[in-house]
Amino acid sequence: MAEGEDSLEREDSLEREEERAPSKSAVKRAMTALQDVGAQLVQLSDRELARMPIEDEALVQAIAAARRIRSNSARRRQLQYIGKLMRKIDAEPLTRALSELHQQRHQQADAFHQLEALRDALLERGQDAVEEVMQSYPEADRQHLRQLQRQHQREVSNNRPPSAARKLFQYLRELAG
Repeated sequence: MAEGEDSLEREDSLEREEERAPSKSAVKRAMTALQDVGAQLVQLSDRELARMPIEDEALVQAIAAARRIRSNSARRRQLQYIGKLMRKIDAEPLTRALSELHQQRHQQADAFHQLEALRDALLERGQDAVEEVMQSYPEADRQHLRQLQRQHQREVSNNRPPSAARKLFQYLRELAG
Protein backbone atom coordinates (compact mmCIF):
# COMPACT_ATOMS: atom_id res chain seq x y z
CA MET A 1 0.00 0.00 0.00
CA ALA A 2 2.88 2.34 0.60
CA GLU A 3 3.85 2.13 -3.07
CA GLY A 4 0.33 3.02 -4.21
CA GLU A 5 0.24 6.00 -1.88
CA ASP A 6 3.66 7.16 -3.13
CA SER A 7 2.53 7.07 -6.76
CA LEU A 8 -0.63 9.01 -5.89
CA GLU A 9 1.43 11.64 -4.08
CA ARG A 10 3.80 11.92 -7.07
CA GLU A 11 0.86 12.33 -9.45
CA ASP A 12 -0.65 15.00 -7.21
CA SER A 13 2.63 16.92 -7.04
CA LEU A 14 3.01 16.69 -10.86
CA GLU A 15 -0.51 18.02 -11.35
CA ARG A 16 0.19 20.93 -9.00
CA GLU A 17 3.38 21.77 -10.92
CA GLU A 18 1.50 21.68 -14.22
CA GLU A 19 -1.14 24.03 -12.81
CA ARG A 20 1.54 26.52 -11.74
CA ALA A 21 3.65 26.57 -14.90
CA PRO A 22 2.04 27.74 -18.15
CA SER A 23 2.22 25.39 -21.08
CA LYS A 24 4.67 25.91 -23.92
CA SER A 25 1.78 26.89 -26.16
CA ALA A 26 0.56 29.48 -23.66
CA VAL A 27 4.04 30.96 -23.38
CA LYS A 28 4.35 31.10 -27.17
CA ARG A 29 0.93 32.76 -27.51
CA ALA A 30 1.93 35.37 -24.94
CA MET A 31 5.22 36.05 -26.76
CA THR A 32 3.43 36.34 -30.10
CA ALA A 33 0.89 38.73 -28.57
CA LEU A 34 3.71 40.95 -27.27
CA GLN A 35 5.37 40.84 -30.68
CA ASP A 36 2.06 41.91 -32.26
CA VAL A 37 1.83 44.85 -29.85
CA GLY A 38 5.39 45.76 -30.87
CA ALA A 39 4.43 45.60 -34.55
CA GLN A 40 1.51 47.94 -33.87
CA LEU A 41 3.87 50.35 -32.13
CA VAL A 42 6.18 50.32 -35.16
CA GLN A 43 3.29 51.29 -37.44
CA LEU A 44 2.27 54.34 -35.40
CA SER A 45 3.09 57.86 -36.52
CA ASP A 46 5.71 59.83 -34.58
CA ARG A 47 3.00 61.85 -32.86
CA GLU A 48 1.01 58.77 -31.85
CA LEU A 49 4.15 56.97 -30.66
CA ALA A 50 5.08 59.95 -28.48
CA ARG A 51 1.73 59.58 -26.68
CA MET A 52 2.42 55.94 -25.81
CA PRO A 53 3.59 55.20 -22.24
CA ILE A 54 6.95 53.66 -23.21
CA GLU A 55 9.50 54.01 -20.42
CA ASP A 56 12.20 51.65 -21.69
CA GLU A 57 14.71 53.54 -23.84
CA ALA A 58 15.97 50.31 -25.47
CA LEU A 59 12.41 49.62 -26.66
CA VAL A 60 12.11 53.13 -28.13
CA GLN A 61 15.39 52.64 -30.00
CA ALA A 62 14.35 49.19 -31.23
CA ILE A 63 11.06 50.62 -32.56
CA ALA A 64 12.96 53.43 -34.33
CA ALA A 65 15.33 50.87 -35.86
CA ALA A 66 12.43 48.69 -37.03
CA ARG A 67 10.91 51.67 -38.83
CA ARG A 68 14.10 52.15 -40.86
CA ILE A 69 14.44 48.48 -41.87
CA ARG A 70 13.12 47.62 -45.34
CA SER A 71 14.20 43.98 -45.60
CA ASN A 72 11.37 41.63 -44.60
CA SER A 73 13.55 39.09 -42.83
CA ALA A 74 15.51 41.77 -40.95
CA ARG A 75 12.26 43.47 -39.99
CA ARG A 76 10.86 40.16 -38.71
CA ARG A 77 13.96 39.64 -36.56
CA GLN A 78 13.70 43.19 -35.24
CA LEU A 79 10.04 42.61 -34.33
CA GLN A 80 11.07 39.46 -32.48
CA TYR A 81 13.65 41.54 -30.61
CA ILE A 82 10.97 44.11 -29.75
CA GLY A 83 8.81 41.27 -28.44
CA LYS A 84 11.72 40.09 -26.31
CA LEU A 85 12.20 43.58 -24.88
CA MET A 86 8.49 43.84 -24.15
CA ARG A 87 8.63 40.68 -22.02
CA LYS A 88 10.78 42.65 -19.57
CA ILE A 89 8.26 45.45 -19.11
CA ASP A 90 4.61 45.67 -18.09
CA ALA A 91 2.86 45.75 -21.46
CA GLU A 92 -0.63 46.37 -20.06
CA PRO A 93 -0.40 50.21 -20.21
CA LEU A 94 0.78 49.96 -23.82
CA THR A 95 -2.03 47.63 -24.86
CA ARG A 96 -4.55 49.91 -23.14
CA ALA A 97 -3.13 53.00 -24.89
CA LEU A 98 -3.19 51.21 -28.27
CA SER A 99 -6.76 50.12 -27.66
CA GLU A 100 -7.79 53.71 -26.85
CA LEU A 101 -6.01 54.95 -29.97
CA HIS A 102 -7.80 52.40 -32.16
CA GLN A 103 -11.10 53.35 -30.57
CA GLN A 104 -10.46 57.05 -31.30
CA ARG A 105 -9.61 56.23 -34.91
CA HIS A 106 -12.80 54.21 -35.22
CA GLN A 107 -14.88 57.08 -33.78
CA GLN A 108 -13.24 59.55 -36.15
CA ALA A 109 -13.95 57.30 -39.11
CA ASP A 110 -17.59 56.94 -38.03
CA ALA A 111 -17.95 60.71 -37.70
CA PHE A 112 -16.37 61.15 -41.14
CA HIS A 113 -18.82 58.67 -42.69
CA GLN A 114 -21.77 60.39 -41.02
CA LEU A 115 -20.68 63.73 -42.46
CA GLU A 116 -20.31 62.15 -45.90
CA ALA A 117 -23.82 60.72 -45.63
CA LEU A 118 -25.19 64.11 -44.55
CA ARG A 119 -23.44 65.80 -47.49
CA ASP A 120 -24.83 63.22 -49.92
CA ALA A 121 -28.32 63.70 -48.47
CA LEU A 122 -28.00 67.46 -48.92
CA LEU A 123 -26.96 67.04 -52.52
CA GLU A 124 -29.67 64.50 -53.35
CA ARG A 125 -32.73 65.60 -51.36
CA GLY A 126 -32.34 69.37 -51.35
CA GLN A 127 -34.51 71.49 -49.04
CA ASP A 128 -35.63 68.59 -46.81
CA ALA A 129 -32.04 67.77 -46.00
CA VAL A 130 -31.25 71.46 -45.35
CA GLU A 131 -33.92 71.44 -42.65
CA GLU A 132 -32.35 68.34 -41.08
CA VAL A 133 -28.95 70.05 -41.04
CA MET A 134 -30.49 73.16 -39.48
CA GLN A 135 -32.02 71.03 -36.72
CA SER A 136 -28.72 69.27 -36.05
CA TYR A 137 -26.59 72.42 -36.39
CA PRO A 138 -28.67 75.54 -35.57
CA GLU A 139 -25.62 77.77 -36.13
CA ALA A 140 -25.42 76.68 -39.78
CA ASP A 141 -25.93 79.25 -42.51
CA ARG A 142 -29.01 78.13 -44.46
CA GLN A 143 -28.25 80.43 -47.38
CA HIS A 144 -24.70 79.09 -47.70
CA LEU A 145 -25.99 75.48 -47.70
CA ARG A 146 -28.54 76.24 -50.42
CA GLN A 147 -25.94 78.14 -52.44
CA LEU A 148 -23.58 75.14 -52.35
CA GLN A 149 -26.45 72.85 -53.39
CA ARG A 150 -27.25 74.99 -56.40
CA GLN A 151 -23.57 75.25 -57.33
CA HIS A 152 -23.31 71.45 -57.18
CA GLN A 153 -26.34 71.07 -59.47
CA ARG A 154 -24.73 73.44 -62.00
CA GLU A 155 -21.46 71.51 -61.84
CA VAL A 156 -23.25 68.21 -62.45
CA SER A 157 -25.22 69.57 -65.38
CA ASN A 158 -22.05 71.05 -66.96
CA ASN A 159 -19.92 67.93 -66.29
CA ARG A 160 -17.50 69.86 -64.07
CA PRO A 161 -15.48 68.57 -61.10
CA PRO A 162 -17.46 68.44 -57.84
CA SER A 163 -15.84 71.36 -56.02
CA ALA A 164 -19.13 72.40 -54.39
CA ALA A 165 -19.50 68.93 -52.86
CA ARG A 166 -16.02 69.27 -51.36
CA LYS A 167 -16.80 72.75 -50.05
CA LEU A 168 -20.04 71.46 -48.57
CA PHE A 169 -18.23 68.64 -46.81
CA GLN A 170 -15.64 71.06 -45.41
CA TYR A 171 -18.41 73.35 -44.16
CA LEU A 172 -20.19 70.44 -42.46
CA ARG A 173 -16.92 69.36 -40.88
CA GLU A 174 -16.43 72.87 -39.50
CA LEU A 175 -19.95 72.80 -38.07
CA ALA A 176 -19.36 69.41 -36.45
CA GLY A 177 -15.87 70.28 -35.23
